[in-house]
Parts: sequence; structure tokens; C-alpha cells
Amino acid sequence: MTHRPPLAIIYEHPDWFKLLFAALDRRNVAYQPIQFQDHHFDPENAEAPAPLVLSRLAMSSFLRQDEHPIFYAQSLYASWELSGARVINGTQALAIDASKARQMALIQSLGLDIPATRVVHRQADIIAAAKTLRFPVIVKVNIGGSGAGVSFYETLEELTQAVANGSTPKSIDSVLLVQEYVPARGQQVVRMETLNGNFLYAISLNTDGGTFDLCPADVCLIDKPRITVREYKPDQDAIRAAEAIARAAKLDIGGIEFMIDDRDGARRFYDINGLSNFVADPLNVLGWDPHEKLVDYLIQAIEKIREKAA
Repeated sequence: MTHRPPLAIIYEHPDWFKLLFAALDRRNVAYQPIQFQDHHFDPENAEAPAPLVLSRLAMSSFLRQDEHPIFYAQSLYASWELSGARVINGTQALAIDASKARQMALIQSLGLDIPATRVVHRQADIIAAAKTLRFPVIVKVNIGGSGAGVSFYETLEELTQAVANGSTPKSIDSVLLVQEYVPARGQQVVRMETLNGNFLYAISLNTDGGTFDLCPADVCLIDKPRITVREYKPDQDAIRAAEAIARAAKLDIGGIEFMIDDRDGARRFYDINGLSNFVADPLNVLGWDPHEKLVDYLIQAIEKIREKAA
């Protein structure tokens, strides 16, 4: 058996994890960075690159490459887990992260509010589904990222024309969500970050409504000047809800997003995101760097694995 570091980090985006790598280097944590590009595995020799693997797979990877690793990762992580490795945000979390339909079902099962939603797998069924909802509606791809694959329709006639001319969104897994458009109170959405099933911090993202792309990381905000990011102090009900969602989703690290429906004041949860790039400019927005908390968590996980192996 070749010598392995205690930690491997597998990722797709070339720039998003420099701050994490820098934090690990400062703390002298040995790790192996692995990019999905050029990666392959042998199911007959499925030893993981490390006993602990951190998944940093972005659902938006399909926007950057046609041969994206989203479905590949499902098989890869299963293979590593079967070999005895622990994968942070592994197969169970990935199954939720890669399906907005499953996210809606999970959130609703916890007794929490979601946008009124219909799920279809054929373009031809969009109209029938939409007729059971209040307009305006959005059509959303099941696997998306950075706001991709979300279209807004004010009327049934507008949606019918879009279906007829083939301009409605197309999901890479052929599953679509038709949802009532939720007018967010104050044009504000909230993203609550969790770590190990516990609340970490929250931010509010305010937009003029001109985009569904509300990624709060540095590389995401470069071309989105209409979005402002601030720290948000959620109430205990919101914290308990986010923690319940994260634990039910087997999400080791990730974000839970909600908005307040301006029509009735309901807190509607609409997204579970397994990739936390963390907020841009955290020292100014939060007063502390969440990467340090993540490194603490990784060090503790490494120590637990070592104790179990001893």
C-alpha cells in the first residue's frame, strides 16, 4: 500500500478553493488536491487517495464543461466509501445536492414551507403542471448552479409560447421543476451555512430581481454588481430548520436558502447547496474567516479516523 496523506480534496473549479488550501497550509495539514479533470478509477482497486476525502463538487460544473463530473462523482464516491474511506458530502449528500426535486421533498417532509412545486420529466407536461399553480411561475432545471436554468413566465400564454418554440430550460437529467414565483420580501434571500449539521453563519443577498444567480463567493460577484451581501442574524426557528435540513440531507457542509414570501409571510426554503465557497470578503462581512472553522472540522475528522484505526 502506498503512503497516503490523511486528507484528499477533490474539486472541479480551478480557482474556488485557494483560500481553503491556504488555510490548510497555515495549519500544516497534509492533503492531496485532486481535480476531476483527467481523473479515472478502477473498481477492482478502489482504495481512496486518503482515508478522509472532502468533496468540493459544484453542480454548476456542467456550465463549464460538457463532460462534467456530476454523475461520475456518484460512482467514484460510492467506490471510495465501499473501500472504507469517509467522504465528506459523500453519496447521500450528493444525491440530494444533485436533485432540486429531492430537496423539495425532503424539506416538505420536515414540515417546512417550500414554493408550490410540480415536477415533470417531459417538456410536454410543463403546461399541464403550470395550470395547477398561480402565475407568475418559474421553470427550473433539476440540476443547476449559479442561477442557471431558471426562467420566469408572467402568464400561461407566455409559458405556452416558450414550450412551443423550445425555449424553456433543459435539465441535464431531463427533470424540471415548475414553481410558483415567490416574491421575496425586501427582494432578499437568506443563505444559512451549516457545518457538521450545525449552524455556522448566515448572509442575506439583496437583488433588484434581475438575476437568479445569487452565488456569494468572490469569483461569483465579479460581474453581478446588483447584488449586495450582508451578515444576517436568523431567529432560532430558522436555525433549527436549517440544521434539521442539513442533518436529514446527510450534508456535512453546505448552505440552506430561504426567502420570506411577501404574499403571506411564510418562510419558504428552496435550495440545499452542498458546495460552500463561503462568503466573499468574510473578515469585513462576518468579522471572521469560516475557512478556519472548516479546517478545525477537518482536523477533528482526521483525528477520529486515526483513533479508530489505532
